[in-house]
Amino acid sequence: MIYLEIKLPELSKLLFGEEDSWFLLEILFRTIIMYLALVFGLRLMGKRGVRQLTVFELVVIIGLGSAAGDPMFYKEVGVVSAILVFATVISLYRFTTYLIAKSKKVEHLIEGKTVCLIEEGKFCIGSFDKETLAQDEFFSELRVKGISQIGQVKLAYLEVSGQLSIFYFPDEEVKPGLPILLHEFEEQLTQISQTSMYSCAHCGNTEEIAAHTSRECAICQRKKWVKAVLRKRVT
Repeated sequence: MIYLEIKLPELSKLLFGEEDSWFLLEILFRTIIMYLALVFGLRLMGKRGVRQLTVFELVVIIGLGSAAGDPMFYKEVGVVSAILVFATVISLYRFTTYLIAKSKKVEHLIEGKTVCLIEEGKFCIGSFDKETLAQDEFFSELRVKGISQIGQVKLAYLEVSGQLSIFYFPDEEVKPGLPILLHEFEEQLTQISQTSMYSCAHCGNTEEIAAHTSRECAICQRKKWVKAVLRKRVT
């Protein structure tokens, strides 16, 4: 009994904090108000889906969520203050989108540019140097879309939303290319044992290399090669 008398007040503090039970009703009221404000704010931002959001829009939504969360359960944060934050953030967002619509420079500065990552079955190495996209991550995205070697891809773009847009060669135009299946890509060579078509492991440049030679890639000057494959895409 003594043990319960000691522990029950601590349990009550753990579950309900230091506020009285009436504050629970206040939290309910605050949450309803901020929920409605958040729905209204998102409605003003437009109808784009989550996967279509740019980094800029995602930051705005996270900011709104943070502004909505604090007044729900912090007694010292007033609801009116949060709504003022909402109004300010949304007004700045609408003003920024107006500037984006009027100026390409502002659009590129805030939202970035669409970047070409693959062209004619080869990597656009200059574009990769400017992006933070890791090779493993990129290969994973390609494999999810049914691509097993990059000679199947005519063009691939990284959109400002972070999505990949891919345009394929017709089956009859597919080229020998760098395989991106793990068991094939990991078999990298610096000394060629037999004459065949090989792809640079770094840039995807594909060329015929004679047996018993070691060659630098003509595009990126790397020396690691993977045996190229001529495989059509399975759909």
